[in-house]
Amino acid sequence: MIGFEEFLGWKAAGSVPDDIPPLLQALLLDAAGDWDNAHRIAQGDGSQDGSWVHAYLHRIEGDLGNASYWYRSAGKTLPEMSMEEEWEYIAMALIEKS
Repeated sequence: MIGFEEFLGWKAAGSVPDDIPPLLQALLLDAAGDWDNAHRIAQGDGSQDGSWVHAYLHRIEGDLGNASYWYRSAGKTLPEMSMEEEWEYIAMALIEKS
């Protein structure tokens, strides 16, 4: 099982392990500045969690209309927290499921 502190260490190092779930890879790719590949992963995942990461990525991009659509698909609303707080919140939720 992945620990949150271990995950934050990968983020700090700019590392994206191949053996972790794809949506966690997407979050690390985004943190490393690779929005396109993060988006590709999220867009290819039809689950509610995939929609959540997809929504977050469009929020990062500044496309709030598109983000709102994906938040609804994820069963969530556009959050009022910072991007960093949301990144950590999504990461913690996905780690708990992994």
